Amino acid sequence: MVPLTGANRTLVKYGLEELNRTKRIGLKALIKEGCSRSGEIGVYDVSHILAPRLNAMGRLEHAMDSLRLLCTNDEKRAADLAQILNQTNRERQQLTEETLIHAKEMSNVKCQMSKLIFISHESYNQGIIGLVAGKLVEEFYRPAIVVSRGEQFSKASARSITGFNIIETIRKASDLLVDAGGHPMAAGFTVETKNLEILQQRLNEIAEKELDEEKLTRTLKIDCEVSLEDLSQKLYDALGRFKPYGLGNPEPVFASRGVMTKDVRKVGSDGKHLKLLITNSHIHYPISAVAFGLADLFPKLSPDKPVDIAFILSVNEWKGQKKLELKIKDIKIDD
Repeated sequence: MVPLTGANRTLVKYGLEELNRTKRIGLKALIKEGCSRSGEIGVYDVSHILAPRLNAMGRLEHAMDSLRLLCTNDEKRAADLAQILNQTNRERQQLTEETLIHAKEMSNVKCQMSKLIFISHESYNQGIIGLVAGKLVEEFYRPAIVVSRGEQFSKASARSITGFNIIETIRKASDLLVDAGGHPMAAGFTVETKNLEILQQRLNEIAEKELDEEKLTRTLKIDCEVSLEDLSQKLYDALGRFKPYGLGNPEPVFASRGVMTKDVRKVGSDGKHLKLLITNSHIHYPISAVAFGLADLFPKLSPDKPVDIAFILSVNEWKGQKKLELKIKDIKIDD
């Protein structure tokens, strides 16, 4: 988690160009297995498709097969290893989801008043507790610590929210810990299992003092307010000069007020996302949009009710044709 500015930006920008030209047999096999389009790999492909597959082996099995994939000169061997990594990543995703469900059921976090989520269980795999902690923060927007409980020692992984330095908080209880490390937003530590309860109590006390309602309120920063008629392929191309996006150089978020929603429908295998059209009185054709994770708003959206939207401008390419598409981050509906 390093800012994409200065030397880091240079490494990522030109590193992506090199990755798109790679002749490494293993990487090409992984790109093919992950359904990334060779020659068009971007930040998303690395962080959500390629890296998780390389990373999953070390989480669940052993990282050696990932190294073998990167080093092999045999195409058959590369294809086999890429399939193994892909399957292991699916298992990692399944285990993460099952652990997340168990963690929410066990702690009843929706009802508890604690400002810090602290969950431990002997069944939790050490390799995925950080991913589970991250998902808890994403859903409930409060710091989360997930512990893989052992007989004598327990391993923990923590994720935080803006304004709450999780590693400094953990170090305030260093007398109870075997070791600890990390940065303000993510950390890990080892603790003797017999000290877990007193550690949880102490960390909860710190969180109660330092976290107020303002810090526990999720916010979305808007870079610029625009009208729908201002959106164009030319604007999208101009924004592309700021790529690659990432920490320290986030993708611009726009807002448009008083727009209308049409043809709203739930999509995705679990129906958690929305597909819709956005329009106003000044544009001739509605703009396609997708809203990931916002299906709860479906009953509240009406073609006759104006809303405010926050979104990222993107392009959807289908059969060689490019069309503007809005990736909606949030929708504000007046009561």
